[in-house]
Amino acid sequence: MRKVFLSWCAIGLGTLLSASAQDLSKKIPLDPDVKIGKLKNGISYYIRKNVEPKNRAELRLAVKAGSLLETDAQQGLAHFMEHMNFNGTTNFPKNELVNFLQKTGVRFGADLNAYTSFDETVYMLPIPTDSAGLLDRGLQVLEDWAHGALLDPSEIEKERGVVLEESRMGRGAQQRMRDKYFKMILNNSRYAERLPIGKDSILKAFKPETIKAFYKDWYRPDLMAVIAVGDFDPAKVEATIIQKFSSIPVPVKPKKRTEYTIPLDGATNVAIVTDPEYPQNLIQVIYKQPETKEKTLLDVRNNMAQDLYNAMMGQRMQELTQKANPPFLYGGSQYGDFLGNLDAYTSVALAKDAASMETALTAVLEENARVQKFGFTAPELDRAKKDFLNSIEQDYKEKNKTKSAEYVQEYLGHFLHDEAFMGIEEYYSLVKKNLDGVSLNEVNALAKKYITDKNISVVLMGPEKSKDALLTEAKIRSLLAGTGKNVTAYVDDVLDSPLLSAEPKAGKVVSEKAFPKLDMTELVLSNGVKVMLKPTDFKNDEILLKATGKGGYSLFPGERETGMFTSYMIQSGGVGPYNQTQLQKFLAGKTVNGGPFVGELTEGVGGSTNPKDLETTLQLIYAYFTAPRKDAEVVAGMLANQKSYLENMKKTLTPEKVFSDTLSAVLSNYNPDRRPLTPESIDKVNLDRALTMYKDRFSDASDFVFTFVGAFKIDEIKPLLEKYLGSLPSTDRDDTFKHPNIFPPKGRIEKTVYKGLEPKSRVSLISSGEYTYSPENNIQIEALQEVLQIKLIEALREEESGVYGVSVSESTEKFPTGHYRYSIGFGCAPENVDKLIKRTQEEITKIKQKGADSKDIDKFVAETNRKMETSLKTNGFWLNYLDNNTYLGDDLDEVFQQEKLLKSITTESTKAAANTYFNDDNFIKVVLMPEKK
Repeated sequence: MRKVFLSWCAIGLGTLLSASAQDLSKKIPLDPDVKIGKLKNGISYYIRKNVEPKNRAELRLAVKAGSLLETDAQQGLAHFMEHMNFNGTTNFPKNELVNFLQKTGVRFGADLNAYTSFDETVYMLPIPTDSAGLLDRGLQVLEDWAHGALLDPSEIEKERGVVLEESRMGRGAQQRMRDKYFKMILNNSRYAERLPIGKDSILKAFKPETIKAFYKDWYRPDLMAVIAVGDFDPAKVEATIIQKFSSIPVPVKPKKRTEYTIPLDGATNVAIVTDPEYPQNLIQVIYKQPETKEKTLLDVRNNMAQDLYNAMMGQRMQELTQKANPPFLYGGSQYGDFLGNLDAYTSVALAKDAASMETALTAVLEENARVQKFGFTAPELDRAKKDFLNSIEQDYKEKNKTKSAEYVQEYLGHFLHDEAFMGIEEYYSLVKKNLDGVSLNEVNALAKKYITDKNISVVLMGPEKSKDALLTEAKIRSLLAGTGKNVTAYVDDVLDSPLLSAEPKAGKVVSEKAFPKLDMTELVLSNGVKVMLKPTDFKNDEILLKATGKGGYSLFPGERETGMFTSYMIQSGGVGPYNQTQLQKFLAGKTVNGGPFVGELTEGVGGSTNPKDLETTLQLIYAYFTAPRKDAEVVAGMLANQKSYLENMKKTLTPEKVFSDTLSAVLSNYNPDRRPLTPESIDKVNLDRALTMYKDRFSDASDFVFTFVGAFKIDEIKPLLEKYLGSLPSTDRDDTFKHPNIFPPKGRIEKTVYKGLEPKSRVSLISSGEYTYSPENNIQIEALQEVLQIKLIEALREEESGVYGVSVSESTEKFPTGHYRYSIGFGCAPENVDKLIKRTQEEITKIKQKGADSKDIDKFVAETNRKMETSLKTNGFWLNYLDNNTYLGDDLDEVFQQEKLLKSITTESTKAAANTYFNDDNFIKVVLMPEKK
């Protein structure tokens, strides 16, 4: 249980309290549904049975050892040790661990992963439980990580390059600026001296004995926990943990694990840092305070006030961006965790430009002062409580649908940071009994607690070109001391009117067709609107919806800029009688999310809701079709901010921006409709034209297909669909889109961009061409992508030690004619670019000559099957699948062809695919190199 409320799983929860009055002085009870134990050697364990997702388990090994425990000679080796646990252990020598797990359908990086921070190292392993012995093998992996790392010197040498490339990829303006202010905000504590990535000089030269010493000292039973949550027999898992982990020896003379802290000295420190490659103007004010931990029920109850404070402050800050002349691009203030033993109230202001930084900072500080002086209002608190309770109620309703990974996070927090977890039933009961009692005075008093005149760190970051225009330290201190003296009380802009001015005239269902195989029903309404309904039990309180029509702003040639901003400008205006701010307040306490969109080829609406709020959601959709609203002042302010942002980016072009823009230009054959937005682009945006385009696209709902997936019964929602969708305007026009026909150019194109101060490069290799779009070809495209990804990770990372990561992506298009694209990308040292490109091409040639290895094909099949197993049990998958297949005109039963399609993947088929799709005649290479000195 921690400070900023995100979800019940993040703050910890448990069993239902009795109906009698609660004794809030009691210690927070731990959720009894998890078995917590400790072996004689000191290893802790957490075990919970959970069937979401079915036939899966989430395993973790948590180690209370991170970079803070490194000696001067070990800087970076806590993180290096994490890497080495994937490079040879007692039962999985060399790369056999990754190889074994890929065969079970576990993806390296996406599923199998780990992280190292200042205080801890955590290894993550999701594993199937429906195959004999897999769960035991998964626990064997955890045991190997705990004390079976081989740390072979030859493997250490190979991994040096990988970790150094990870360090290289982290370099840039952000890192250079952080190095200048980090010691200040961390009060010269050990945290400032022990960044997990470490020092390159040590990573290049440390002796194997040095990392072995870290492993021996800190990977020990009293600092470890095994966590297992999933679809299994808890008793068997506990027995396996006891059997496997009890034999890990206890060190004879264990090193003392020092608990490092960040001292508070009461001072106000200011850091003004600039960089030639930093394009923005950002200022942070950090009010540091001693950490408070939740120990008792009273602590949990009191932290509701903090959550409400953050929510109301967030709403006020958002309202400022919805005004005619917003004072900043982004602003916010929030209380929460900081680092180590500290919490912090942090205020952030992202200014339009250097000259506007005083305005941006003043606006944020004035909002803080406004709350200090006048507090929040009773209606604000009421809305915040409604939203808070609605969120908790949703979690409570989904208590038997909670994903295992969410429970895992609770138990990690308990072991690593002493964070209590109760369980949703007890937390929900606690909220219901105590939320009303959180008073306005109590919440308002927090402003004085959070915002003090001590222990303040201010960090201003800006482009070096604007250095002379930035705020000075004296001015910043003056603003901190004096801003807010003349603020006035907050005016709550609310409206209490029906969302719809008149009741819609309902249509009727004129046809109904069942799709038994899909458990789906298709309705056609009297106005021509099609509705696809798929009731599910994947969630208890979730309904997802999407409606797509063809056309988009492609039907308005020459108005790309206005088209791109149309949906944003319409939503900025609100809907019906409500402006955007009033609409957000009107929907307080309701699960009504979503709105309209206008893309290049499509328009539509999307969102999520629940059974209780479905009618309000449908009213909102109806209003967006029939009563869009424009707010010229808000849009003018939004566009002014966007223009300022683009001007900043234009003045200070980052290497990443130049590389991305160059790549996009080459891939689009320099088509003007794919050029990046510029300040001049914003001048072409026209609100009146946007409203005209929007009304045209939403004037005929007859070509829209609405898809609903989730917790509903068809007969119960039919009347709502007839009323709100059956009454939508219809002209029965024959809509389509005008495809821009923008594809990568044919031929061989090579381009090198020289930009950037750091010695790092990026490489992008693209093969593309015409394509016959079909399920049979699509599966070959996907298989080739995955087997090449596996091979390039082995070649470029494991063998060459030249990259931290490499990505291979594929895309296919059906309209207007079939087209495919493969993109290979990686970052590396400039001196290795040619070598790694050559090695990449060699791996492609091998597949073209011999086809993919059968073992790599097996990995692709396993990963695809495992991914589909879980996807088929989610509302999101079905919403996107049905919507996309309908839009493309694909067979809706395609999802059931997977087994047959996967059987078509063979060594010969991958050979044929590689020769077809990696066509040397159509090849694009774009490389980013550092600026020439």
